[in-house]
Amino acid sequence: MSSCPRTRLARQSVPERKERRQNIVLRELLDEMIELSRHLSNHAPTLAGTELTYARERMEWLGDEIWRQVTGEDRSAS
Repeated sequence: MSSCPRTRLARQSVPERKERRQNIVLRELLDEMIELSRHLSNHAPTLAGTELTYARERMEWLGDEIWRQVTGEDRSAS
């Protein structure tokens, strides 16, 4: 037997809940950038020069990776 048309309509009228974070990799990269930014804003004056250089390089790498995730740019193309 087929389902009642009324039941089908009721099921269709309820919007599906979709996961907002569909791109998990992007979410993780953004979280890491936020965490690093907070760390730098709180500790930059006390960090050694090598630590600041590493943090700057890490921020640039994160920015590049985030760009690749958003644009779908292929890593091998660069």
